[in-house]
Amino acid sequence: MAFDLLIRNGTVVDGTGAPSFHGDIAVSDGKIVEIGKISGTASRTIDASDLIVAPGFVDPHTHYDAQICWDSLTTPSCWHGVTSLVMGNCGVGLAPCRPETRAIAAWDLVNVEAIPFDVLNAGVTWDWETFPEYMDAAARRGSGLNLGFLAALTPFRHYVLGEESMERAATDAETQHIATLLREAMDAGAMGFTTTNVAQHIGYEGRPLACRKASTHELKTYANVLRDLGRGAIELALTNEVSVVNDAEYALLDLLLTESQRPVTWLALLNRVDNPEAAQKTLLRTAPLTARGGLPQTTCRPLIIQIDLRKPFMFANMACWNPVFNRPVAEQAKLYRDPIFRDQFREALKTPGIFTGDWNLAIIHEVESPALTGLLGRNVGEIARERGRDPVDTFLELALDDNLAMQFTYELFNSDESRIPELIKDPRTLIGLSDGGAHVDMFCDAGYCTYLLGTWVRDRAVMTLEHAVKRITSEPAALFGIQQRGRIAAGLAADFAIFDLSTVGSQKRGVMRNDLPGGGRRLVMPATGMEYTIVNGVPLLEQGRDTGARPGQVMRSGRA
Repeated sequence: MAFDLLIRNGTVVDGTGAPSFHGDIAVSDGKIVEIGKISGTASRTIDASDLIVAPGFVDPHTHYDAQICWDSLTTPSCWHGVTSLVMGNCGVGLAPCRPETRAIAAWDLVNVEAIPFDVLNAGVTWDWETFPEYMDAAARRGSGLNLGFLAALTPFRHYVLGEESMERAATDAETQHIATLLREAMDAGAMGFTTTNVAQHIGYEGRPLACRKASTHELKTYANVLRDLGRGAIELALTNEVSVVNDAEYALLDLLLTESQRPVTWLALLNRVDNPEAAQKTLLRTAPLTARGGLPQTTCRPLIIQIDLRKPFMFANMACWNPVFNRPVAEQAKLYRDPIFRDQFREALKTPGIFTGDWNLAIIHEVESPALTGLLGRNVGEIARERGRDPVDTFLELALDDNLAMQFTYELFNSDESRIPELIKDPRTLIGLSDGGAHVDMFCDAGYCTYLLGTWVRDRAVMTLEHAVKRITSEPAALFGIQQRGRIAAGLAADFAIFDLSTVGSQKRGVMRNDLPGGGRRLVMPATGMEYTIVNGVPLLEQGRDTGARPGQVMRSGRA
């Protein structure tokens, strides 16, 4: 028999957690047709001797909503064996959107996902208005990867309420209008909807992101859309104090689970140095909700961010910082010099939510002025002690000395790597949080799959290869109802990540490149050991090289 693709002699890890086995896989018409010892010929044969053949990885948490307009490969996720991804998370997105409000939608992405406005202005094609049109535009454009779309609630509220969406709850009539649009999005193939409860998520002009103004009645109505359809999931940025769920947040999660009767995945569980038992206590507290499908997301990597005071995303949950956003550098500098602002910042740091205020972890990473190069690699706490100055004053003065071009790195969460295994091995969590496409010059965690395999499977042996592959394939696929992917079995889509276990991996921190539209810069995470990324039976990448094929599909709910 002649096949389109024959993968021979690989160690097959099928994504279910079952023991691996040695065998061949045959593919025709984008589907797996035979597994085992296979005779016959194929248009293309790959010798996978000494390699692992796994299902293509499924990334449940990305923000490639804009990037798919200019990057048909969806880098860097594809470099790491990801073949399917879900975007539209955290309540922010680009559809539906009327032509006259495109700037508002773009500024929402700037402030929540730290994607520069100039990049969005140059790169977003805007060949849609409604959500179904947005999905259709992606299908026409073509993609290397399979794309799944969640309906972010903010643009739906913008579309119906206009700028008042950032100020008030919807009326009953407006709520029903939004619910109708959400139902249309689901009918077109959306995989659910997303929203946020996080004060750090501010939108246009530093005002609250529109979905944060949705009332309980609204959220109940939107959740009922999924209940009535019997499909879809909800993603929720939940906690205002990382890894701690307060009473109101618990009630919100309970509401969405009850009214949707569908899975709800929420953000986030990460280990904290200042509160080491927070994540474990929250797992115990939320156990009744987890049992009903309320899965928290975690990551297998230390979270190291880059801080830029021209785009101060890290401080967005502090009200005193709101006037800084989307302002010229001269206006920002004036505020940073203001003693009242500095005192307000010091006061806000007494009850940290995201930024923990450990100035010894704030390290000077980049400077623009040659006179300041001697400060590279030094931390703000040390410099403050040398100068006899308060660290808040020192932090702001250092940035001002470099015309706010100075970049700081900060090891925010999961800095104690010995605590990561207890989260990634726990069946009550979902491994994700790549944030692919977002925070482009702050951090890049899109390499989490290869980091999991290289660091936690091979180097530290804290979990089996079979378990690790299951965690990043069939588990996220099941959450979103992606039934045709995430496993290797006859009749399923032929998506594969083929890698060398002896070399697979990625680093803790990416490398900076100026490859965004208009020359904008972003951090990317290179991969090692990923030999082939195969999508729908067609090699997309071979030894990291782009084959030129674009075999990805728009995954539509109910047909994914």
